[in-house]
Formats: sequence, C-alpha cells, structure tokens
Amino acid sequence: MRALLPDLVVNRVQDIDLTRLYRQGIRGLLIDLDNTLVPWDRASIGPDVAQWLQSVQSQGFSVCFVSNGMPERVAKFSADVGIPAVGRAVKPRKTPFRRALKLLGLTSDQCAVIGDQLFTDVLGGNRMGMLTVLINPLSEKELRSTRVVRRLEKRMLRRLIRQGFLSEASVEHRWKGRNGR
Repeated sequence: MRALLPDLVVNRVQDIDLTRLYRQGIRGLLIDLDNTLVPWDRASIGPDVAQWLQSVQSQGFSVCFVSNGMPERVAKFSADVGIPAVGRAVKPRKTPFRRALKLLGLTSDQCAVIGDQLFTDVLGGNRMGMLTVLINPLSEKELRSTRVVRRLEKRMLRRLIRQGFLSEASVEHRWKGRNGR
C-alpha cells in the first residue's frame, strides 16, 4: 500500500510548491507528459505549461520528461521545449527513472516524480526512493486500457483514504467532473 502512496497530491503542476521542494533538497523533476503536462490527445505543450517549465528551470531545477508514450511523440515534446526525455518508459520499471537520473546527473534523493497515475508514476517513483507528486489528470479522454486502470486507481485511493494515509480533501479534485464519484 505504501508503495502507492504519493508524498503530495495537487490539482495541477502549477500548484506544486517549488520553494518547498527546493528546501527539501529536490533539484530534479521527472515529469510525465500525457495527462500531466498535456491532455492525452494534444500534440504540443500549451503556453501556460511552457511558461511554468521555464520558471521551474529558472528556479534551479533540472527537468526530464519520463513518459510511457511513443518515442516519436516524446521526442517531439522534448525538442519543442529543449528538455531531455525518456520515451516508451514502461513505468513503473526502474530503468527509465535511472536513465532520467543519468541524463540529469542527479541521485534519486534529489528528484521528484510528477505524474497523474498511481500505478506508473507514483509506484515507479516510490520504488526508486524519490519524492512523488500525484496530480489530477488533465483530460478524461484516455486510452481504453488507461480507463480500466483508472477504476483500479480509484479503488486504491479510496482504500488509502479509509486507512488514513490520505485525506479525502486531498484527492477530491480527482473526481470532480468525473462520473461515479
């Protein structure tokens, strides 16, 4: 259960307290793409997220995209904003996170993983001993397989709430606007 417990839960990446992370010794952010930075069906990063990424870097953080997406798609985002990336990551495996750490020249205790899924981003980051940040998915449009996993994720979040690991308020935003609250 604890392997699926995020350290932080926020609505969107712009809600992350970067000053707090920096004070905790975090210097690198390993960020998922689809439904974390961009809706699943979008081909480019919006200006608000591009500005946030620039702000993150100007505050002293190194950034790497770590995505289970197709390498060509991930490479395009990487080239568009000049951020290194690991595509077809097969998260929660440790290998893509190790590759990202090597690209950034950082250790796992210096990095945070930011993503929208418990079973890929949070589990993978926790397995590596990194700080994990769970955010609200940007879109309800997803692959069929992801929609199935979302049902399991919802059950697990409810269980984490019942057992006192998370507060209902901390994950409330994940179900607003979604069916079957």
